[in-house]
Amino acid sequence: MPVSVTMPRLGESVAEGTVTRWLKQPGDRVELDEPLLEVSTDKVDTEVPSPAAGVLVRIVVDSDETVAVGTELAVISDGVDAPADPPSTAVAEAAAPATPPVGVSVGANGAGYATPLVRRLAVAHQVDLSVLVGTGVSGRIRKEDVLKAAESRSALSPPPPAPEPSRAAHGRTERLTRLRALIADRMVDSLQWSAQLTTVVEVDVTRIAQLRERTKADVERRHGVKLTFLPFFALAALEALRAHPVLNASIDTAAGTVTYHGAEHLGIAVDTDRGLLVPVIRDAGELNLVGLAKRIADVADRARSNNLSPDDLAGGTFTVTNTGSRGALFDTPILNPPQVGILGTGAVVRRPVAVDDPDLGEVTTVRSMVYLALTYDHRLVDGADGAAFLSTLKRRLEGGAFEV
Repeated sequence: MPVSVTMPRLGESVAEGTVTRWLKQPGDRVELDEPLLEVSTDKVDTEVPSPAAGVLVRIVVDSDETVAVGTELAVISDGVDAPADPPSTAVAEAAAPATPPVGVSVGANGAGYATPLVRRLAVAHQVDLSVLVGTGVSGRIRKEDVLKAAESRSALSPPPPAPEPSRAAHGRTERLTRLRALIADRMVDSLQWSAQLTTVVEVDVTRIAQLRERTKADVERRHGVKLTFLPFFALAALEALRAHPVLNASIDTAAGTVTYHGAEHLGIAVDTDRGLLVPVIRDAGELNLVGLAKRIADVADRARSNNLSPDDLAGGTFTVTNTGSRGALFDTPILNPPQVGILGTGAVVRRPVAVDDPDLGEVTTVRSMVYLALTYDHRLVDGADGAAFLSTLKRRLEGGAFEV
């Protein structure tokens, strides 16, 4: 009996998806829950499992086609000898050749195909897929195979040297990835959609640096998370949002309305090998410092391992981007619509600073300093509002009274 494979709803906010790759071709045998195709929805790539065991008899939607949720993608028959429709030109070109193409790994038995998700996992754990024997259907290398190899370290080999950044894309033209094209469109739309202004303040975070140095080893031992500066900045920003709700809002000029959000849903910008993603920590204002550190580490890890759902990227009301992670002192972040505020945190740098000492007067001493850059939508947020937010943030951070 034929079974229809449809575009799944992978999140409440998802209305359509793009077929990026078929893992099976007409005539292939598939098992229940075996990965059948890859789908890209918004910023998330995911595998779609087969809803039944049988033979793939027809592919309805070719690669690179975007269709609505619920659209039929393929047909599976539970009859082993069911005739398969000839594949379309686009599908035939995408069919897997006898010798795997560059970038597609096979196991030691020659049949161990690994999906992009498994390949990314292997890279993260420095596992050489070419020496693995897959335990999946037809020798397919599964996630469990990679994790087992990583644990035993018996199947590891040194990772290949990374290409020089300055020459990695030299002398060639290639098609933009779906994510890069999406980022490009959204950044341009953001600048056209709103009136963006950036204000920068300098903050002395010496007390936080000292507190972090005293407690980071204990926090990692008790809670299993590295205590960076980012949770301190994020927690102070969340507190400042409650004092200045105009930064935790969205504006609809067409409707003539402003929505002041009742909770703080914090977006955290994460740099991944596929491009910038902004997963959202919902109700972040209810978390303490360690809880926030855990959630930031969790969403960052899942973003880099491509384990986010579309809903993980939706619903943010304010964003923090750690531009200092690569040593930048500050930049001018671009808003993530419909949000009206984004905070960029620069690198924490120790340098000589003139300070007022109650006994010695003005003296020069070495302090831990950071620049914080707030970009806001000037249609709703005035310069005085932005400066007031940053002043609240500065006082909170310089006070250094955080419970760890």
